[in-house]
Amino acid sequence: MREEMPFAIQRIQTDRGQEFFAYQVQEQLQAWHIKFRPIRPRSPHLNGKVERAQRTALEEFWPTVDLKDPLLPDQFDEWQHFYNWNRPHGALAGRTPVDRVCELIAKAPLSEAVWDAYDPAKERIRTQDYRWDTTFARMQR
Repeated sequence: MREEMPFAIQRIQTDRGQEFFAYQVQEQLQAWHIKFRPIRPRSPHLNGKVERAQRTALEEFWPTVDLKDPLLPDQFDEWQHFYNWNRPHGALAGRTPVDRVCELIAKAPLSEAVWDAYDPAKERIRTQDYRWDTTFARMQR
């Protein structure tokens, strides 16, 4: 998926789902010089774009497919292409996500600049427990 992005990924913001806190995931993000930024618990408003995309998938994609269909991955790929390239988005004034990417691509930093700006000394493996994680972060300062 990272290879599909037309710009360098600087950081990943996620909810506090346990899948994101696996050491292997965080170590791979560090190897790619990508900052990991989990949001505070009970703060879905901080992850609004993801929440909205999931709602759209629940309303527009999942009701139209058979979960047992062996072609489901292909159907999802087709829908993802439609969602990003053809479907108008209200938050983008009726434009598509690819329209917005094309608009911003000239402003996006190059991969080398993102790589060089990454400071591994400022990154650490994070824990899912928010209180412990913030306490540990304060102790490291």
